[in-house]
Amino acid sequence: MVAMAIRVVQWATGGVGRAAIEGVLAHPDLELVGAWVHSEGKHGKDIGELVGRDPIGVTATTSMEDILALDADCVVYSPLLPNEDEVVALLRSGKNVVTPVGWVYPDLDNCKAILDACADGESTLHGTGIHPGGITERFPLMVSALSAGVTHVRSEEFSDIRTYNAPDVVRYIMGFGVSPEEAMAGPIVELLGAGFKASVRMIVAEMGFDADPELESVQEVAVATAPLDTPVGVIEPGQVAARKFHWRAVVDGTPVVTATVNWFMGEENFDPAWSFGPEGERFEVEITGDPDVLLTFKGLQPDTIEQGLVRNPGIVATANHCVSAIPYVVDAEPGIKTYLDLPLLAGRAAPQFGAHR
Repeated sequence: MVAMAIRVVQWATGGVGRAAIEGVLAHPDLELVGAWVHSEGKHGKDIGELVGRDPIGVTATTSMEDILALDADCVVYSPLLPNEDEVVALLRSGKNVVTPVGWVYPDLDNCKAILDACADGESTLHGTGIHPGGITERFPLMVSALSAGVTHVRSEEFSDIRTYNAPDVVRYIMGFGVSPEEAMAGPIVELLGAGFKASVRMIVAEMGFDADPELESVQEVAVATAPLDTPVGVIEPGQVAARKFHWRAVVDGTPVVTATVNWFMGEENFDPAWSFGPEGERFEVEITGDPDVLLTFKGLQPDTIEQGLVRNPGIVATANHCVSAIPYVVDAEPGIKTYLDLPLLAGRAAPQFGAHR
């Protein structure tokens, strides 16, 4: 590992960005040296104040030129949607980039601009996150080593979307509270698919499945049967109140790798009558083989809607997965590096128990 503190910049300070700032400040090997913000109202503000802390003496900026000019080792790049031109500029400036918004398992044939920027800046890009970006491919691959003759790999999320504090995104991008026709024609399946298809392809390639080149994409909706009072407003009967998405790799007509997302506005008054089941909100990884293995992740969803609207642990975990990767990415050779290229990633001890105290 690098002996000196790794200088980190946070790009965007939404939910993941704020949590990443907290993670950097808690990490003994990292030093926060800057932040890019979208809002003029945040420009010039102390980054500590932006996350509800005491000032730390580092100010946020809306200027990309300021960020490019900073002496920094790594950028946690977490806008709502990725902009390849921004990533290319960061990499070319000599800054490594860790991001939860893409490049988990990219097609290198379509990444010439990024690879050229990595070569010019001697920098590295790593895509990570949770789902996709961890539970969808990193953890299934780890768990699959416990089985032989694997016939199916499944990763699946069951989440109450009422705890996601981004009303416009939930309604207009995720497609809740609109007609089924609007939801099915909306952008979310394509936006999600870019990441989930990459995750499925990583498992197919690494485990040696002879899967069809094109992945199946399936989306389903359930509508409200009674008015539902939600953080994005009242969802009326007939409007979308729950969504499912599936991405499948298929061999001879049989699914062999499946990534599924279940997003519900609660569990009541749906048609069809979907629910989380007795296990409640969770993430699951299941390997069908000899033996079958089922791994359930709890704690990545909040206990209450109110808690989730203030600080959602799934968003915090997404940020932490990025922050934990930084030392390993900084040490890596230039280029695009996936989980298959990096060593085992680990978090760090709390300050009161760490070797740096």
